[in-house]
Amino acid sequence: MSPIKVLLVEDSLIALELLQRLLKSSSEVNVVGTARNGQEALKLIPKVNPSVICTDLHMTPIDGLELTRQVMEKFPRPILVISNSVQEDDTKNIFGLLQAGAVDIFPKPTSGDYKEYEQVKHRLLAKIKMLSQVTVKARSTNATWRSTIANPNINDTGILRAIAIGASTGGPQAIHKIITSLPPDFPIPIFCAQHIGDGFLHGLISWLKEDSHLNVKIAQIGETPAPKTVYFAPERAHLEFDAQGKFIYSNFTTATGTCPSIDVLFKSVARIYGKSSASILLTGMGTDGVAGTEAVNAAGGITIAQDEQSCLVFGMSKLAISAGAVGHILNLSEIAPFLLTKIAATNLAVKSPF
Repeated sequence: MSPIKVLLVEDSLIALELLQRLLKSSSEVNVVGTARNGQEALKLIPKVNPSVICTDLHMTPIDGLELTRQVMEKFPRPILVISNSVQEDDTKNIFGLLQAGAVDIFPKPTSGDYKEYEQVKHRLLAKIKMLSQVTVKARSTNATWRSTIANPNINDTGILRAIAIGASTGGPQAIHKIITSLPPDFPIPIFCAQHIGDGFLHGLISWLKEDSHLNVKIAQIGETPAPKTVYFAPERAHLEFDAQGKFIYSNFTTATGTCPSIDVLFKSVARIYGKSSASILLTGMGTDGVAGTEAVNAAGGITIAQDEQSCLVFGMSKLAISAGAVGHILNLSEIAPFLLTKIAATNLAVKSPF
């Protein structure tokens, strides 16, 4: 297997040298070029054709954010932002970069000590390997309404009373697109399980709250779901419901895989809401969410999977489609209008902005 071709973009000579040493110590990575800013990087990309771009954020004359935007437009490929300004509390930077098209972020070690860089080596290499498996496409500005019926034998005509969303890589951007397209009087609760690094969930929620008309929060134990609200599973626990439909947490086990588990959430939603439920499986790598989608399908609920064109990683949704459990394959831009149409069809009052 050929080494992963990486372009490093970093204006600090010290950080650039340390990152080069770190990556060159792995036989799985080949640093094919270096640039001191986004302007140099844009000239270099067509020449070295990297598989992954690792870039700093703060640079002149073109910084990491603008570089990300231009790369997505001109030669889309996975971008990992390595910076001191993507720590847990740097919400605006982190989710602005993700919205611009960066696949992931990696907080830079706070000192110029190579020993500290060595300590994060395995995590950094793991992220680069994951990004190398991502196929990034140029962003489409226009989406045509074209609900694809994946399985015409699936019946999803029940009254919709709960929506569960599951996502992994690329999920924050996808969830943002959906919930910011919904009106403030959206009449049913939404439950989300997003695979995200420890410490970043509160930042994600703050970012979503800024742009959404809905209330966005972490679900609390014993709380009864309310309309006009988006609930997230907490960090390091799975989100489920008790017999009365109130939130409970369950602990991670090897049997439940990733945490929070999309499968655990979807299965619990299917148990409580049955044919009044809807599941939406978005972009992401792995198998989480497939069994949960099958459970919602078996309960008679609506099952939706994000299509390949709009997925950053067409993994989980692809497997759910292949399993025959998906009723509708939708472009990301189509999901919110589809939900509003379904709700309107079941005589629940909601004003559609579309």
